[in-house]
Amino acid sequence: MEDIEDLLVRSGGAPPGFRLPLNAVGVNPRKKNKAKPSKVSQMNDPPKIPGTQTIYVKTFGCSHNQSDSEYMAGQLSAFGYAISDNPEEGDLWLINTCTVKNPSQSAMNTLITKCKSAKKPLVVAGCVPQGSRDLKELEGVSIVGVQQIDRVVEVVEETLKGHEVRLLNRKTLPALDLPKVRKNKFVEILPINVGCLGACTYCKTKHARGHLGSYTVDSLVERVKTVIADGVREIWLSSEDTGAYGRDIGVNLPILLNAIVAELPPDGSTMLRIGMTNPPFILEHLKEIAAVLCHPCVYSFLHVPVQSGSDAVLTAMNREYTVSEFRTVVDTLTELVPGMQIATDIICGFPGETDEDFSQTVNLIKEYKFSQVHISQFYPRPGTPAARMKKVPSTIVKNRSRELTSVFEAFTPYNGMEGKVERIWITEIATDGIHLVGHTKGYVQVLIVASETILGTSAIVKITSVGRWSVFGEVLETLPQVNVKMAPDKVSNQEKHSPCSNQYDSCACSKEPEPCSCGPDICGGQIKLDKCTVSKNDSPMENRASKNPIHWFVRKRRNHAQKKVENDIALGLENEQDWAPGSWGFVDRALLVGIFVSFLMIVAVIMHLEFRTLLSK
Repeated sequence: MEDIEDLLVRSGGAPPGFRLPLNAVGVNPRKKNKAKPSKVSQMNDPPKIPGTQTIYVKTFGCSHNQSDSEYMAGQLSAFGYAISDNPEEGDLWLINTCTVKNPSQSAMNTLITKCKSAKKPLVVAGCVPQGSRDLKELEGVSIVGVQQIDRVVEVVEETLKGHEVRLLNRKTLPALDLPKVRKNKFVEILPINVGCLGACTYCKTKHARGHLGSYTVDSLVERVKTVIADGVREIWLSSEDTGAYGRDIGVNLPILLNAIVAELPPDGSTMLRIGMTNPPFILEHLKEIAAVLCHPCVYSFLHVPVQSGSDAVLTAMNREYTVSEFRTVVDTLTELVPGMQIATDIICGFPGETDEDFSQTVNLIKEYKFSQVHISQFYPRPGTPAARMKKVPSTIVKNRSRELTSVFEAFTPYNGMEGKVERIWITEIATDGIHLVGHTKGYVQVLIVASETILGTSAIVKITSVGRWSVFGEVLETLPQVNVKMAPDKVSNQEKHSPCSNQYDSCACSKEPEPCSCGPDICGGQIKLDKCTVSKNDSPMENRASKNPIHWFVRKRRNHAQKKVENDIALGLENEQDWAPGSWGFVDRALLVGIFVSFLMIVAVIMHLEFRTLLSK
């Protein structure tokens, strides 16, 4: 069957969100049961008006896929459809798929089977149908391609009518200003390009996303301005290879990064996270990228996949770099960017990998002790050169994966953080439903116990304990945010270029401009106590609160409670008892008695007035 856009009257296609008439859409009507429905069935199940149904959206894969799902959900929502993450509520299922590994595609197959069993209309999007459109599992299913997400409304409407629609041909990149429903309202996932310039022998994603296609600098900067105005607090740059950005349109990654950074609010309320980049395309820009990573509003974090510590394996993978070049990337960024955190990927058991090759990989990971390593067994993907190579026995692959995982999990990357004071940006609720999740400038995950009202803000915290995957913190103060639209003549030079700008008399860490967190020490994201001291007892917020004894009392008890809960969590304990009054001090008890007496006096006055009113009547 031909693709939908090939049957348009005009070759230019339809604008984003435009609803095509039925006669302009390539459809394959499904065969319907010849048995006529009963009159009772017709009365109980009247046809629904388009745009009133509920769409269940399920996403597999990377952040780029997540962004695509958010764009599709935004367009559907704009046309009146309700979006749900509960499959039981969905009148139609929209599955956005990933083709990187076998498990993710197997999960997709399972979900498709469930959907067909439930007799729900189904639309499949993402890399699987784009890269393998003839899969048996996709028979009788509507499909929308990775660069056709701006046409999802048409596909959904025709599918709900009982038609099979397939829309896969690539033409132009989807617009960045489409409606969007973010999974996290504080996080914007911004795709800066699609595809890549590589030809890795194991990669199936290239079959789906294709050759490099970059958005213009101007279009990306405009999107950044828009999302900041929407209240976004983190911007994630996403692509299949961030480092390759712009090589097809005559620009490069540093040009884009500098243009985006210039638009970030000067109070540091919105942070930028640079996405995954392969080593070859950032080697020539390491110093420029390091300078951007040192900016106060950019996380000092980068994901640089190495995949193997053996040059022989890298050559077989066609990765186009050596282990030595990977070391250059890591060493340079670590040297130039204080507090730099680097994540990497490893594939265990690639065809032809010997024990010596694997030993080199283990030694590389041991040497750098990366805080994040994504370890994967090799999965042969259909249609890739690696799928035709002689495989390493599966038992050996599994053993190597287990061994490397044990090595990695023995690291303690956050041990030196306990007791330090850090600025964090808080954007989500932890999966336990108790903690809020924030990140330091080095993108270390910090778990805090605090009110959800501080989501989307920045705070100064003291690290109280550390774990293997994250650290626990105690909030010392939340940072106010400057009105970035104030008149230029009322903004000091320091406020224009620093996240230190605030409404207090001093910077978040010092009254002196030199040691402020916008100076040389900002890259570490740590506020050094030898230059300034931020504590519950001497912060401006605490001083103001201390003038009101009731506020002081409530704040003191809350901080005490938070500290005990965090310590209990760190020790794996459960505490279901209230705080014992016997542990309160004299001032605490006196304040509590005073509050209680005041409450009784108010009640007595109200009762007296009511009694007099009744007597007068």
